[in-house]
Amino acid sequence: MERATSSVVGIILLVAITVIGAATVGLAVESTPRTSPELASFELAADAESNSLTLTHRGGDPIDLTETAVHVEIDGQSLETDPPIPFFAATGFESGPSGPFNAASPNMWRPGETGRVQIASTNDPQLMPGSTVTVRIVTDGTELAELTATA
Repeated sequence: MERATSSVVGIILLVAITVIGAATVGLAVESTPRTSPELASFELAADAESNSLTLTHRGGDPIDLTETAVHVEIDGQSLETDPPIPFFAATGFESGPSGPFNAASPNMWRPGETGRVQIASTNDPQLMPGSTVTVRIVTDGTELAELTATA
C-alpha cells in the first residue's frame, strides 16, 4: 500500500512542477518588451490634372523608406504598378519623384517633408476628376496609415 501512495504523490509533484515551470516561462515571454510600430500622421492630395499624388508627413516618428511600401487604389482598383519607394525612374511612373520618394534623397521621411509621384499613362487605372484615391503606407510589414482623397 505504501508503494502506491508514493507513486501517486510523486506524479502529483511532477505535474505541479511542470505547470509552475510552464507558467514561469509564459510570464517571461509575455513580459518581453515588443518594439512598437512607428507612430506618424500623413496627408494625401490627389491631382487628376497632373495625374499626381502628394503625400506629406505631418508629424510623429521619421520613417525608414528602405522598409516602406506605398500601395495605391483608384476607385477601389489597385494600380497595376505601385511606386517603389524611393526611386528615380520606375515602370508606371514619370521619372523624378520629389522629396523623400526620390532615390537621391536620404532614406528617411521626416515630419514636414512632402513626396510627390506622377502616375504614367501606362499605369492603370488613371486618375480622373472625382476619383477616390486610397493610399496605404506600410513599413516593415506594419500598416502606418490608410489615407483617402478625392481627385
